[in-house]
Amino acid sequence: MARNLQVANVLSATAQSVKDQNGNASPLALSTDKVGIGTTNPESMLDVNGTVEVRGTPGSGVTTLVARGEANQYTSSFVNDATTGQSFGSLVSAGTNSSDVSFHVRNSKLDADYFFVRGDGNVGIGTTNPVEKLQVEGNVQVSGDVVLTGADCAEDFDAKDAQALEPGTVMVIGDEDRLHQSEESYDKRVAGVFSGAGDYRPGIILGKEQSQNNRLPLALVGKVFCKVDAQYSPIGVGDLLTTSPTVGHAMKVSDPLQAFGAVIGKALRPLAEGQGLIPILVALQ
Repeated sequence: MARNLQVANVLSATAQSVKDQNGNASPLALSTDKVGIGTTNPESMLDVNGTVEVRGTPGSGVTTLVARGEANQYTSSFVNDATTGQSFGSLVSAGTNSSDVSFHVRNSKLDADYFFVRGDGNVGIGTTNPVEKLQVEGNVQVSGDVVLTGADCAEDFDAKDAQALEPGTVMVIGDEDRLHQSEESYDKRVAGVFSGAGDYRPGIILGKEQSQNNRLPLALVGKVFCKVDAQYSPIGVGDLLTTSPTVGHAMKVSDPLQAFGAVIGKALRPLAEGQGLIPILVALQ
């Protein structure tokens, strides 16, 4: 049987070139556990010095290259679909803990991450360090509806003694744009209600930023549970609400002229007497 490639010596740990039919060294080198192409000193099981071309299954138009490292290290792949013109690279890396698993989708040059999934469930688009469940660096365009399960639109504000306040507290504007609890009736400085009380949670929070001061989400629009005091007048569904002398509580508007500019919103549930937490529709006016 004709042989076109020959190994001069018995394979050992040191790679040796495979000779061609003329006895000349070819680009292929072999050792007992490594293969080198274009190198006589392969450092991996397969070490290629040069360009590697991977062809897909005939007729499928899809080319896939997958490389897997040792346990708890990484798996990388590159996929090219000639039919659709789509291509992407990916890298899945893992440490000894499953929470270290990550997944990258990169551009065709493999020099920037487009999409990143970390083992703790955080997803980053344009960033590999998402601090929220979904963090996007750049603009977001949505062609369909954005469905939010929360009940109000809130915005973060610096607040005095924010950690000591309870959700549902009526807040007014204080010095240096810092909020504090309401404490007088018909206060035109009213800003909104501390969001998150009862069964309602904010659907969207604006103004999220780092601050040395304590911040809280203030419901500006939508449904929110609010502290109310009915000792001044029983509250019925649809009644306008304003600030009351009870700290952090709203009350029914009894004097529409005095309430101009101090209305918090409308009651969605009645309260005949005492203090309580009721849902209201925030509509500052």
